[in-house]
Amino acid sequence: TLMQTTSQTPRNAGEQRRLEDALRLLFEEQIPFNRLLGIRIRSFDPAEARISFSMRPDLVGHFLSGRLHGGVISAVLDAAGSFALMCSIAEKFRSEDALQVMHRFQRMGTIDLRVDYLRPGIGREFTAATRTMRLGGRIGSTHSELVNETGTVIATAAAAYVVS
Repeated sequence: TLMQTTSQTPRNAGEQRRLEDALRLLFEEQIPFNRLLGIRIRSFDPAEARISFSMRPDLVGHFLSGRLHGGVISAVLDAAGSFALMCSIAEKFRSEDALQVMHRFQRMGTIDLRVDYLRPGIGREFTAATRTMRLGGRIGSTHSELVNETGTVIATAAAAYVVS
């Protein structure tokens, strides 16, 4: 199965909290571009990780309609894919402590990203939900969906990442 684990001994609640705090710090504050976009983690669920961000005037790509810039959509979907893989890796190695798991993310990088822009990026709040489709020893693949606050699907993405 996708979420095979190296051990059946899960990390304790305190260590899980430390891992989530470290992931939140990394993802929301220490990655400057994510901070610029205003990305916030909404769910660490390895079955469907979620991030969100709010619309701002500096994210507009079409000044007449106030639509979200396509590059912002692409960047957020890329970030969502990498975050989902981080959650899946944390689950796969759930017997490891926070520091050990965080160390596993040092070599992650995007290999391929395909974005389908389905509707104009109109909204006040956007959420990207991502599923890990496959997590191998070297490569991980994801599928993401970006929706606005009404649930309208704005774009989808399929991506592949180096994970080792």
